[in-house]
Amino acid sequence: MAHAPCTTQSFASARADHDTLVGVLYGEHHAWLMAWLRRKLGCPHNAADLAHDTFVRLLGSRDGERRRENLREPRAYLATIARGLVIDHWRRQELERAYLDALARLPEAEAPSAEEQALLLELLVRIDTVLDGLRAPVRTAFVLARIEDLPHAEIARRMGVSQRSVERYVAEALLHCYRLRFVAGETDVDGAAGVAESWREGCGLQA
Repeated sequence: MAHAPCTTQSFASARADHDTLVGVLYGEHHAWLMAWLRRKLGCPHNAADLAHDTFVRLLGSRDGERRRENLREPRAYLATIARGLVIDHWRRQELERAYLDALARLPEAEAPSAEEQALLLELLVRIDTVLDGLRAPVRTAFVLARIEDLPHAEIARRMGVSQRSVERYVAEALLHCYRLRFVAGETDVDGAAGVAESWREGCGLQA
């Protein structure tokens, strides 16, 4: 039996139904989610921001069948989305603290401007996002090679591994970045590394 072709109207109807459902979930569970996030974060303002982001993420969900299954337990599903956002929030805070600490150790004449600081912090967050999921030695080797611009022999010495291992680590990281950039459309890490290198050279911090 032939199936009726999907039409633009049917997709629009499904989208409208989903948006309506998210609106209902917002009305029924937003206060609960805010309280849950306040307990996690200890800050009502951050809790409000991440609650908003949670529902935005839910609105953008595309997998209809999986979405319907998840929404049978709406609070568990909302908590799963929010938990990932909380982890991202904590990681950004850690990066920002480390970054500001590094800036504080720079001579005043070499410190970047406020605008450059904001751009560099965003760059660090993007790089961290791209490298998330890599094994620790792979991530370390990649950062030393592409951000610090160290030769493989020096990286091997620092890490206590063979130069061949360093080459494998860097190749694995590059493959990971390639997949993100060309398959998932994520950040261009080579471009990010270039910006970081330009800033380092401008501040006289060449490796």
